[in-house]
Amino acid sequence: MSWSSYASFVVFALVLIAIPGADFAVTVRSTLAGGRTQGRWTAGGIASSNVVQGLLAVAGLGAIVVHVEPLFQAIRWAGIGYLLYLAVQSFRSAARGDYASLDDAAGTRAGTAWTGWRQGFLSNITNPKVLVFYLAVLPQFLGPGTSVAVLLLFALTHAALGLLWSLLVVAALHRVRRVLRRRRVRRALDAGTGIALTAFGVRLAAESA
Repeated sequence: MSWSSYASFVVFALVLIAIPGADFAVTVRSTLAGGRTQGRWTAGGIASSNVVQGLLAVAGLGAIVVHVEPLFQAIRWAGIGYLLYLAVQSFRSAARGDYASLDDAAGTRAGTAWTGWRQGFLSNITNPKVLVFYLAVLPQFLGPGTSVAVLLLFALTHAALGLLWSLLVVAALHRVRRVLRRRRVRRALDAGTGIALTAFGVRLAAESA
């Protein structure tokens, strides 16, 4: 491994992570629903699933999941179902328009951390595109016979960059919380997030249709 190839991978990963996707929509939804604390835990859940998928790829299990069609499809449809479930929750929240405070005090309930982490982890661990990323993209930056340590470095770097980006999204939402307190704004964001989650779920379903 050369440091130039690692730097190229970091730049590529940053560009890929910055493109709004399902993880972005889930993080926004969770932050709007539970405040900054829940949003941070959602970011942690997404990063945790990235680490798991990276370890699976390094161990060779990721290739098995990708190439065993029934298993791959089961994971794919579980991810689609979960994205659509979150979309329905966003639409219901927009329709009700009944919102708690976005202050941190509202985000210290016992279930907030677990709710945030679970949403982030499940939405990402059921996305087979992450495994495909590790299996198809990483080799483009690595040579044959690359050590396990180097593979882990690349995989964990991707997870760390994703975590940093998600935390920045949560921080940005917190900075504009005064605007987000407005009922009309919250309803519009919930509706928009629901549309985005639905679109990602439908796109994922259509890709192998």
